[in-house]
Amino acid sequence: MGPTNATLDTTVIDSLDALRELLGEAKETSQRKIIDRIDEHARTLIAHSPFVLLATSAPDGSCDVSPRGDPAGSVLVLDEKTLVLADRPGNRLLDSFQNIIANPHAGLLFLIPGMNETLRVNGRATLVSDAPFFDDLVVQGKRPKLAVVIDVEQLYMHCAKAFLRSSLWKPETWPERSDLPTMGAVLRDHAKLDESVESLDEGLNHRAIRDQY
Repeated sequence: MGPTNATLDTTVIDSLDALRELLGEAKETSQRKIIDRIDEHARTLIAHSPFVLLATSAPDGSCDVSPRGDPAGSVLVLDEKTLVLADRPGNRLLDSFQNIIANPHAGLLFLIPGMNETLRVNGRATLVSDAPFFDDLVVQGKRPKLAVVIDVEQLYMHCAKAFLRSSLWKPETWPERSDLPTMGAVLRDHAKLDESVESLDEGLNHRAIRDQY
């Protein structure tokens, strides 16, 4: 497939000098806000976050971003340099974990409902199958089989602009759910299944609720 009309007249930025010339340098405040530890503010935000995105990459440069959700307070802060994410049952594709084994660098983005600012954490990830702190990762009586330990190298707050632009927390801007495809519809078409959308949705919803932990 050849280039589309949208790419024919594209001006590509392929050097740091060209990028800086276009967008400028970061302000001193933006540079100084980056710290290398989990301070009291970060501890508070992590304790109130029920949702975090885990970004990893393979040695060949291919990337993956995986959503992680648990009751607020489930991410453990062991000390000012270390935090722990429990693994919960999923699709077993193990994209994030395969990446971590090959390349430990990882990024986290913590979200808090109703808060427009987010907490960004970069560091090195390790997979562990048991440790004394696993007892503190139990949710609804279920102990995880695996956890991701992050050695924090960078931590900083990300400003509110993206959330303000998107109006993410304003229900009046949300699309009607009926205008969007269901998981069953997407799965049927992507996986080329013969099962009905209704049957797939029913099974997916049942398993999602039953197999959370």
